[in-house]
Amino acid sequence: MTKLRIWLLKLFLLTWQYSFMLIILYRVLPVPITPLHIVRLFEQIGGSDEIRLKKSWRGIDYIGNNMIRATIVGEDLQFFEHYGFDFEQIYKAIENSINGGKKLRGASTISQQTAKNLFFTPSRSWIRKGLEFYITLSIEVLWSKKRILEVYLNIIEMGKGVYGAEAAAQFYYNKSAEEMSKQEAASIVACFPNPRRWTANKPSRYIARKQSVIVRYMKYVKIPWQQKK
Repeated sequence: MTKLRIWLLKLFLLTWQYSFMLIILYRVLPVPITPLHIVRLFEQIGGSDEIRLKKSWRGIDYIGNNMIRATIVGEDLQFFEHYGFDFEQIYKAIENSINGGKKLRGASTISQQTAKNLFFTPSRSWIRKGLEFYITLSIEVLWSKKRILEVYLNIIEMGKGVYGAEAAAQFYYNKSAEEMSKQEAASIVACFPNPRRWTANKPSRYIARKQSVIVRYMKYVKIPWQQKK
């Protein structure tokens, strides 16, 4: 029993050191690949979908304000204000689940989604949630909000085998992310959280409605690092 505890402790310390090292490295370096990329590739190989892995890293200053503002409106309005967790939204999600008896609605912030996409597969468990909590706190402390958003917009799934804003802009509109219009950026974000079901350049009525709402509120989003200039 003692040997097992020692082994588990060593495993925990090794995992912590490895994750912490990657968090430090990803503070400045592009993320080459994530567990989700690998999972989706195997799903494509074993299924009928075309095998595709489109991604193209772009610094946030070259992604464009339309994509940044659309993402904030569609995914996390309090991103620049919270410290990784939007407890008000978490409470509302739990309350809605209890009162409606439905599946718990998502309340993940951009920081939480970045942590999840960086280190974990789509599978869910309480252990993963605990680790995700640690990763989220770590990147909030060690990274700037600008860096968190930059990584998020480069690794998030935006279509079948399409990852990141630049790859999505090229795939759907044959242009760079920086050149996308408000409507185009909003259409991509409107397809979250299921971009493999919806298509940004061929929006359904549901996606078109979401797109319209996102565009309407984009003008109210202030980007802090641009305000300081």
